[in-house]
Amino acid sequence: MPPRLAIILKGYPRLSETFVAQEIRALELRGFELCIFSLRHPYDPDTHPIHAEIEAPVYYLPEYVHDDIPRVLRACLWVCWKPGFWRALLTLLRDFRRDTTRNRLRRFAQALVMAHEMPDSVRHYYTHFMHTPASVSYYASKISRRSWSVSAHAKDIWTIPRWELGEKLASTDWVVTCTAANKEYLSKLAVAESQVTLLYHGLDFDRFDQKQQAASMHDGSDLANEVRLISVGRAVVKKGYDFLLAALATLPATLHWRFVHIGGGELLEQLQQQAQELGIDERIEWMGALPQTEVLAQYRAADLFVLPSKISEDGDRDGLPNVLMEAQSQNLACLSTNISGIPELIVHAETGWLVEQKNSAQLEQALEKLIRDPELRNRLAQAGFTRVHREFSMDRGIDTLVGKLNESLGDDYRI
Repeated sequence: MPPRLAIILKGYPRLSETFVAQEIRALELRGFELCIFSLRHPYDPDTHPIHAEIEAPVYYLPEYVHDDIPRVLRACLWVCWKPGFWRALLTLLRDFRRDTTRNRLRRFAQALVMAHEMPDSVRHYYTHFMHTPASVSYYASKISRRSWSVSAHAKDIWTIPRWELGEKLASTDWVVTCTAANKEYLSKLAVAESQVTLLYHGLDFDRFDQKQQAASMHDGSDLANEVRLISVGRAVVKKGYDFLLAALATLPATLHWRFVHIGGGELLEQLQQQAQELGIDERIEWMGALPQTEVLAQYRAADLFVLPSKISEDGDRDGLPNVLMEAQSQNLACLSTNISGIPELIVHAETGWLVEQKNSAQLEQALEKLIRDPELRNRLAQAGFTRVHREFSMDRGIDTLVGKLNESLGDDYRI
């Protein structure tokens, strides 16, 4: 059967977006025939096992116009006769007056190619992220006169202008977003509050077997049994790793711990340099980006998960980080900050521990407390495990998403 639904992504596959991959595969298992359009080719050297299960064909758009000028020109000549093209062009000109960047023109070029190469059978565009992928879908939907919707997350919401958010929202069938804070903000900009739905991504717990090892009783007093701290996240500003390193450096010298970081990112070398300057580099393992099977093994070997998320100066922030749910699924206590959607998952001192963002002193106090108190860690871990299974199963979110997609596809294409 030809695809009825197109998934629009910034990049595919990506190690940092396991929640997107699990959602795509879940939709396939629910009976949707899909195709994937990606704005760029993958740059991660590895993939997760779930990527091998996804059956949808993938179309890669030219990342830059100069990458394939003939393809862009061919698409323009093919779609310029469509009535929707001129409406899309007027929209671009209006947008370009407010955002005079080459990036705006680049997205329109990608939209031309997507509208031209989209299979005729596709009836709806479903887009992840409200910034650049949504721009492509926004223009392409006007050209092709197909409906579209979007799943909004974090940076894509908080770092683009309100005028752009409002106009994209107005043109969509609906929007789903992964935190209550996001929903509140987007609802104020939407045509109607009902247009925006809270949808937690959740986890496919069949892929996250419960940790089998006995609970660790390490308390940092024995050099031979260091308390193993772990964090999984890209080395970018909003993850707050600079504050974590500062906090680790102020822990008592007699406290024995080791910190494992998993993830790539533009600030990785800078953080490694900071660790050297603070004199704690010998206690840190920088493992880079890893496939999910190896990440799970690291969760199971750890005693405490730490994610010191913060709001950056440009407004970028985490939504509800999937890595926190992953860690909780492995009976691992979590220490994080009380921003964005994190308190929707972690109830302070009940299912995890929360501190103020950008507060190294408070973070250091929490680290010392949790390192020294294995009984507290294990109590938080068990409570977090119970709550994440009860409240954050992927199936609940997929049920909601299937209903939304069926509404947009119409009776003739409903699953």
